[in-house]
Amino acid sequence: MDREQDTGPARHRDRGEWLPRFAGRVLVVCPRCGGRADVIPRPGLPPLAHSGELLVRPRRLACGGCGVNAGWQAARRDGALVAAQLGGTEDPFFRRPLWLQTRCAGHVLWACNEEHVEALAAYTGATLREGGTGRTRAMFPRLPRWMKESGHRAAVLAGLERLRVLSALSAPADRSDAAHERSDLPRPYRAVYQRNGPYEGDV
Repeated sequence: MDREQDTGPARHRDRGEWLPRFAGRVLVVCPRCGGRADVIPRPGLPPLAHSGELLVRPRRLACGGCGVNAGWQAARRDGALVAAQLGGTEDPFFRRPLWLQTRCAGHVLWACNEEHVEALAAYTGATLREGGTGRTRAMFPRLPRWMKESGHRAAVLAGLERLRVLSALSAPADRSDAAHERSDLPRPYRAVYQRNGPYEGDV
């Protein structure tokens, strides 16, 4: 017997995912040519202990279009690494505008990378959203109210589709008119990461 087609509501189960999970690769506007650049952890680092470590790992900004290359490493305080603060329309390492930005419902919709877009689309497209784990820094409960309103669902899904298209583009002419500096940094929470010594190659 053929399996009956599921005609129930689209469900989304919040598993308490933290925004830093999507910080492995951050797409930004190149500081030189205005095309798409990648911000990624420096190659050759030891295995990741947990997603929060992505906020302190040494980074590289690289543009395949113009060849610009820059480095970043976390500041230290009392022997600990000070975590970058992810959130808002600028990347927390080099303070570059995110590449994935678009105007949406009178606001700016943004994402770090393609995986982030897909996670937001799964949440937005669901008509039944099941509660999460209660983690205080879980991503979905902290989304702005306008993104959660059912009246904006179609607009947000359309905006996320524009971000999907943008993620495959890289030329300066492809840059969204929403992708520019705003200095809308998140509220500081001064998180630190204890590590036995710096990463190899740090000074």
